[in-house]
Amino acid sequence: MDEQARPQADGGHALPGCYRHPDRETGIACARCGRPICPDCMVDASVGFQCPDCVRGAQQQVRQATTPFGGRPVRDPALVTKVLIGLNLLVFVFTAYIRPEWQYDLELSSRPGDSLYLPYGVVAGEWYRLVSAVFVHYGLLHIVMNMVSLWVLGPQLEAALGRLRYLALYLVSGVAGNALVYLVAPGFFESAGASGAIFGLLGATAVLFRVYRRPVGPVIALLVFNLVITFSVPHIDWRAHIGGLVAGTAMAAGMMYAPRANRNLLQGLTVAAVLGAAVLLVVVRTAQQG
Repeated sequence: MDEQARPQADGGHALPGCYRHPDRETGIACARCGRPICPDCMVDASVGFQCPDCVRGAQQQVRQATTPFGGRPVRDPALVTKVLIGLNLLVFVFTAYIRPEWQYDLELSSRPGDSLYLPYGVVAGEWYRLVSAVFVHYGLLHIVMNMVSLWVLGPQLEAALGRLRYLALYLVSGVAGNALVYLVAPGFFESAGASGAIFGLLGATAVLFRVYRRPVGPVIALLVFNLVITFSVPHIDWRAHIGGLVAGTAMAAGMMYAPRANRNLLQGLTVAAVLGAAVLLVVVRTAQQG
């Protein structure tokens, strides 16, 4: 409420006090609400001055800018990709040259118990391997190929989805690929690498091109080429590739086709559903092996 002018001894009227500092008289009023404001409370506006409350309310009404699929625009849209590459390289150097024995503690492996051996790996409850194995690589060629692919595919997806959605896409694709390995592989196996996550990004790129109405032929050709290599070169775990591809494609479709009105909810449910499916695969396989 505006203060009433106080009569002065000479018959004039005193100026009203600032609405935030009543002891400070002022002749300036907010251009929006009309409340008196002192110099400390004046905020420059296109016309006159505004009070802090009106400025704050106007800022809250302005819709925040987002990426095409709900993320926050950032100065470096490839930051998460760079961090992932750095983390993969760090783990590779550590497990290949500093503590090679740690590779066996971080890779995806499992062995059911029998009369001679105790259960080992994922079947023994070491579920962390589903995540840690995404950052473990066997040899220099393995890490170089995966990191080059990550650098080619990652930044455009990170820029479109935003950091959090992109990171969820990468990690859950890798976990889903490893879950399929665990489900399909024989009783004892060893596997590692970011290939499942990379194939997830490849599937997401195809969805992105479809949404943007770009020719998807080059992406499909790249996908087919990688699948041919997957099934023709020995010692490549096709299960991680297929699992990551299916998971990444499904999550990208949920993220990119979600209607704006309920976008955040549907995107979150899509990621949760894919992750839940991966967990279910692990539970089923563990139950099968007792």
